[in-house]
Amino acid sequence: MASGFQRYKLTSMFHAFDADGNGYLDEEDFRALADRWGRLPRVAADPELAARVERVMLGWWDALYEAADTNGDGLVDLDEILAMVDRLPEMREAVTATADTVFDAVDENGDGRISREEHRRLVDVWNGRATDTAGVFELVDLDGDGFLSQAEFTELWAQFWISADPADPGNHLCGVLSPAADPAAGA
Repeated sequence: MASGFQRYKLTSMFHAFDADGNGYLDEEDFRALADRWGRLPRVAADPELAARVERVMLGWWDALYEAADTNGDGLVDLDEILAMVDRLPEMREAVTATADTVFDAVDENGDGRISREEHRRLVDVWNGRATDTAGVFELVDLDGDGFLSQAEFTELWAQFWISADPADPGNHLCGVLSPAADPAAGA
């Protein structure tokens, strides 16, 4: 069962993914998500990476639909997502495989690191709009070197999806989450 913090975090994710704002996730929302990622410069310039990004995003729709659409209506609502939160730790391998693709998409210059600016674009793409990222990079740059290595990014990505601990820095990978703003955070 989702903790108050997980509920808050996954609600934020749900709204970022619900491209048409209809209160449900469906395959078209994940196609829109793949299209957003496809506009990143490195993805747009590399057809192989673009195909990989699309496969990963639509693959998550297939997995989500199979695992969470409990009423068989072809749509996944927030309650259905929250009901499957306990299964996320069992999906760590799929989560980290997604991190590899996202890392490659965001690492615009292919130097094997994500800069502050590349991270800002990640947050904007994730949210589907320009997002204030003041102070976020400092929270996620685990070794303080000014970049996210692939290993750092993978750990942060896994924390975002799996962690129930608000203190884990990965919870901020896709923008600041402020559990204090969530009335259910202590639940």
